[in-house]
Amino acid sequence: MNRIFLFRLITVFCFLLAINTLIQAAWADEARPLQENAVVEVQVQRLSEELRCLVCQNQTLADSHSELAEDLRQEIREMAAKGMSDQAIIDYLVARYGDFVRYRPPLKSTTILLWFGPFALLFAGAVGLFVMLRRREKQAADAPLSVDETNKVSELLNKES
Repeated sequence: MNRIFLFRLITVFCFLLAINTLIQAAWADEARPLQENAVVEVQVQRLSEELRCLVCQNQTLADSHSELAEDLRQEIREMAAKGMSDQAIIDYLVARYGDFVRYRPPLKSTTILLWFGPFALLFAGAVGLFVMLRRREKQAADAPLSVDETNKVSELLNKES
C-alpha cells in the first residue's frame, strides 16, 4: 500500500510540474529592449561604452550594474530619444560630472598628469634604480679587503692551484 501511495504522489508531483512548465512557457515573452527605437538603443549602447560608472569607477556604464549606472543609462536614453547627438549628451554629462565621467578623458591641461603621470613615475623609478646600482657598484669597488678576507682569498687561490 505504501508503494501505491508513493507512486500516486510522484505522479501528481510530475503532473503539477508539467503544468507549471506549460504555464510558464505560455506566459513567457521575449525580452524587449527598453526603447522600441533600435537607433536610440544603439546610441545608448555606444555612449555607455564611452562613459565611466561614477560608483564603480573602473567600469563603463555598459559593464556596471549599479543603480547610478542604470539611472545614467536611462538619462542617456531619454536624451537620445529627444534627438540629441552623441557629443551633446557627452557635453551635458561632462558639464554635470566633470571629465571623470569619460572613460577616456581628453588630453588637456587638467588631465595631463593623468595621461603622463604613470610614465613619469616609471622613468623616475628607472633613474633611481640606475643611480642606486651605480653607487653600490662604486662602493664595492672602492672598499679594500680586510686582512681576514685577504687571507681567505689567498687560501682559496692556493688550494685551487
